[in-house]
Amino acid sequence: MAVKLARRIDEFEETHDINVTPFIDVMLVLLIIFMVAAPLATVDVPVNLPAISAEPQPRAETPVFVTFKADRSLAVGDQSVAQADIAASLDAATKSDHEQRVLLRADQTLPYGEVMALMNTLRRAGYTKVALVALEDRGAQ
Repeated sequence: MAVKLARRIDEFEETHDINVTPFIDVMLVLLIIFMVAAPLATVDVPVNLPAISAEPQPRAETPVFVTFKADRSLAVGDQSVAQADIAASLDAATKSDHEQRVLLRADQTLPYGEVMALMNTLRRAGYTKVALVALEDRGAQ
């Protein structure tokens, strides 16, 4: 391999070639990012909500349970409550402490929209810390 050098420093010729290596590196990185992100953007995966495999969170000493049964009846703790009286029953159970967490147990046969309507009722009553209760799925670990 030979290199032709000019006699003086001022006589070096300029090269007009574009260095495409950085451009190719950036394109490959973008390709990998899109290849990884594309499968995450799909939402056609069936979801089974009643069971979870996460570690249970520590509970308060006396949690307040709201139970939404399959026959669409409600209970706060062990006492049955009409849906119109849910706010007053929760105020009595929590001593009007709206910062206390309310645990919502809903039957899995209930439509999703009805559970969300109950959560909206709880939010309008001032209880914004509502957690859904599910069964542990011991087989998924």
